[in-house]
Amino acid sequence: MGQGISCVRDGAREHALFRSVQNGELEIVNAMVDHDPSVLCRTTVHGNLFALHVAAVHDQIQVLSMLLDRSVNPDILNRHKQTPLMLAAMSGNISCVERLIQAGANILMFDSLHGRTCLHYAAYHGHLDCLQAILSAAHSSHIAYSWGFSRFVNIRDGSGATPLHLAARQGSAECIHILLSSGALVSASTCGYGSSCSYPGSTPLHLAARGGSLDCVRELLAWGGDRCQTDSSGKIPYTVALKHKHAACAALLNPSSPEPLVWPAPLKFISDLNPEARTLLEKALITANKDREKEILKDTMNSSPSSPVHSDFGATNDNSEASDIDICSICFEKICTIVVKDCGHQMCAQCMLILCCHNKPNAASTCSKSPLCPFCRSNISQLVVANFITDDGRDEEQELSPSKPRRSSRRSFNSEGGSSSFKSLSALSSFGRTGGRNSGRVAAECNEDLDKL
Repeated sequence: MGQGISCVRDGAREHALFRSVQNGELEIVNAMVDHDPSVLCRTTVHGNLFALHVAAVHDQIQVLSMLLDRSVNPDILNRHKQTPLMLAAMSGNISCVERLIQAGANILMFDSLHGRTCLHYAAYHGHLDCLQAILSAAHSSHIAYSWGFSRFVNIRDGSGATPLHLAARQGSAECIHILLSSGALVSASTCGYGSSCSYPGSTPLHLAARGGSLDCVRELLAWGGDRCQTDSSGKIPYTVALKHKHAACAALLNPSSPEPLVWPAPLKFISDLNPEARTLLEKALITANKDREKEILKDTMNSSPSSPVHSDFGATNDNSEASDIDICSICFEKICTIVVKDCGHQMCAQCMLILCCHNKPNAASTCSKSPLCPFCRSNISQLVVANFITDDGRDEEQELSPSKPRRSSRRSFNSEGGSSSFKSLSALSSFGRTGGRNSGRVAAECNEDLDKL
């Protein structure tokens, strides 16, 4: 730096500290703090950012860890009462998010700018990994016991918006999926009319329709979003999509169009699924709903050749070569990938999903009557992924998306006429996923604060 630390004026030393933190110059920051520990109590002029905030925004994990090791408060606040964890979640800096949580950062703090938590900011900016880390922390912390995990997932900001509202507003289908899987209420409304409420009485489906995100609309519908629920102005999501000229979204949201197949979340054995079986059924939901969506969007696709909807229907049937293996005895089209554990009967994931959705369980209820195995009429209490016997005699788990299914020596169960009734249940929609959004706004604002020193 060309001169000793002791010769640097106070203002210049502050400036040098924050620049060094921003650039990740660990040795320089260490030396400055060793010389004068009080520098850690200083803030930038305009944003009132402490060194820990700057490290969190710029993903300087080594500097951040050093500051935490020096007993810097992980919940230190800037002028908007935002914690370093909030800023790290805004910026998508997962390593900083995890380190701050490890250091005991409080995930249940609200800022004064929008009344939001770190969970709101991770959802709003579409940072899936940060969202998952915060939700995981909520599962394992005192929050789950004192406040309740479900209540935390549905926590509202100053305008009455939940993290799900914010994810839908910003078009982040992957964040929507994680939140819904964690118990987010799909049809929760924001606050009524008021100075702090931008979209009064809106559900996540209203906000997805406003933004024109087809993937978000699919996801919300597949988890039971209500197409007929009105906002404070009396508008349903279909009307909102039409107003903003999102034809494809409007087509799916039209109350007169066929209803989508809905994920049977209230069923206990669905909530207890292992990851492999859950992945199979979620993919089956996407596949099963494509036929319905093709018909609904046919006119929209013809009128808009450049529509991104085209990309969803080019995939070939994964099971087209499944001629020599266990064919589902219900639909006679797909391979058996799911086993009812108690009785051992098999079927394809799509038929199992349709069986679970046949009674259209109410997403608001805490439980629903378990469906019966179509072969032996016993209650279904647990599902597992089917295993297949390979040519060399070894048992291997069936691949989740087999393009060339393995041969099997197992025999299919006789459906005894049951397939037609199950095939008639396939009334269908789809949902997709989008990547997270990267936001440089927080870092840019931090840079502006540093430049004004």
